[in-house]
Amino acid sequence: MRDTIVLCPAPTMGHVVSMVELGKLILHRYGHRFSITIFLITVEFFETPGLVSYINAISQTYPSISFRRYPPVSYDTTLNRSKPAVLFECILLNKPNFLDSLQEISKKDKISAFVIDLFCTSALSLGKDLKIPTYYFFTSGAGCLSAFLYFPKIHEQYDENFKDLANTVLYFPNLPPLKAIHMPEPMLLRDDPSYYDLLYFCSNLPKADGIIVNSFNDLEPEEEEKIYLFDFKI
Repeated sequence: MRDTIVLCPAPTMGHVVSMVELGKLILHRYGHRFSITIFLITVEFFETPGLVSYINAISQTYPSISFRRYPPVSYDTTLNRSKPAVLFECILLNKPNFLDSLQEISKKDKISAFVIDLFCTSALSLGKDLKIPTYYFFTSGAGCLSAFLYFPKIHEQYDENFKDLANTVLYFPNLPPLKAIHMPEPMLLRDDPSYYDLLYFCSNLPKADGIIVNSFNDLEPEEEEKIYLFDFKI
């Protein structure tokens, strides 16, 4: 039985490439110990020829990296909502596929880690239920991570859409003030499901076994010190 690390990105070019690069880095350092399996769902309006050719090239160049591709799922196309909201839902609808794959892989390999990105928070409970160490891969810096961790408190302070608060300034610990209208686009409108999907992500960050963050102590010492107060591994 060999050790496998399972990576679960959102099916967009930027998210897939970032997760593949993480897999390549793991293999570069620990290729004698691990293989990499990447779950990849299909959402038709995010599918691009460039993504397909990229996956094929990685599969041919790195035999220790394999992809499990899932067919498109049916979702309600009549609802008026953002593309991020559709993406969150499609990933949630693939949760049974992720469960089947994790169980199947576990029969022949030891899954040493299950790594998800922010869009895949709905899969966090799978790793927990199967007792697989589950981590977030957060491609932004520690300052941004600190803001997301604190966001549930910001949410409690306002009832309005941030998009409508042109003169409101939000205050995050150890970070510069931020105008409410400059929040990430999916957080601007509370009537779009993506707002609550991201709130759910922020609330669940501390529940992971750890967070892989794109930073280092000398770059963001104050931000990392603040993050450690949340009592989990980065």
